[in-house]
Amino acid sequence: MNKRRNEHRKQLRQALAGKGQRFTRQRARVYEVLANTDQHPTAEEVYRRVKFALPAVSLATVYKSLDALVQCGLAQKLTYGDGSARYDANVLEHPHMRDLLTGKVLDVPTEISPSLAITLPEHIIVSIEQRTGFKVKGLRIELLGHLGPIAQSAQ
Repeated sequence: MNKRRNEHRKQLRQALAGKGQRFTRQRARVYEVLANTDQHPTAEEVYRRVKFALPAVSLATVYKSLDALVQCGLAQKLTYGDGSARYDANVLEHPHMRDLLTGKVLDVPTEISPSLAITLPEHIIVSIEQRTGFKVKGLRIELLGHLGPIAQSAQ
């Protein structure tokens, strides 16, 4: 096993133990797949990648493993109004770009993303909460559009 894989497994063991969950090789492989990609795969895409190393793994096991990673704070689930979901091992707040035709999700390049405000001024949040009764728990910035030739060649 390489050093990176050992680090991922150690991180996974600690996170799972902190939530009272078990470490399994299926969860370890799902986390490795997710942590080693800059893509934002669907559960089905993760399943196809995991199946190479663990041919007997089921899609249900991959879904359960992804849910465990989200509960442990090692991944985030990016959900959309159409019911689709993608997963990201980068749990720090950061903006995304989503292609409306393909559903692919990319991170806004890191040299650009600091320019995007990830927070709203406190007085705006307070105003929203007072006017609507909606309790703001977070903010997600997502740019919607279509992949151009530059983004497609980077895939």
